[in-house]
Amino acid sequence: MNPVKVLIIDDEEDMRNLVQMYLENSGFSCVHARDGAEGLRKLQEQKFDLVILDIMMPFEDGFAICGRIRAFSQVPIIFLSAKGEEWDKVKGLQLGGDDYIVKPFSPGELVARINALLRRTSLVKNDEDTVTLGKINIDKKARKVSVEGAIVPLTLKEFELLVFLVKHQGQALSREQLLEYVWGMDYHGSLRTVDTHIKTLRMKLGTGDYIQTIWGVGYKLEVPAG
Repeated sequence: MNPVKVLIIDDEEDMRNLVQMYLENSGFSCVHARDGAEGLRKLQEQKFDLVILDIMMPFEDGFAICGRIRAFSQVPIIFLSAKGEEWDKVKGLQLGGDDYIVKPFSPGELVARINALLRRTSLVKNDEDTVTLGKINIDKKARKVSVEGAIVPLTLKEFELLVFLVKHQGQALSREQLLEYVWGMDYHGSLRTVDTHIKTLRMKLGTGDYIQTIWGVGYKLEVPAG
């Protein structure tokens, strides 16, 4: 089996080398990019399993680069930042990031976060490849969602959230359950993150009646009768 291939985008050479050392000691394969532009070029030229993206970089910050990556790829993204405020974490996740690690961090934490994220994305891939639910069609292998034949662009987090709701169709799921599955047990952000993503998912799907709010509990997905 080929090792997991990780792209490290960071303007600090010492940090790139440190992350590479941590990951290669755990069996990962690493490629460097010294800024967002170089990272984008490498993502378009090569296939990667995961991106580690610094936020504070010259020219374009990591938030902007994440948005540009999401325009053509759903590769899992982990932000690295010295900024630990909740707003920064929420912003990164809303833009399509999958996890957020605050510097300084330990080698064990970084590797554990990567493995947890890869497990979650693997679970999405391993069920039925295609699911049709009312007007919604989900192609898990291609990571594509369409409503009445029209492609709906979803972030990886929105996609994982929809897949989890579909898998548990008709079941009331708490915000805590959704947060744990989609963002991971070690995510310490607010439950409002779930509400924000549900709101965006409803808007993008244009089928707000599919995802129902269960007051005092969370949400469930139910196809309306007729």
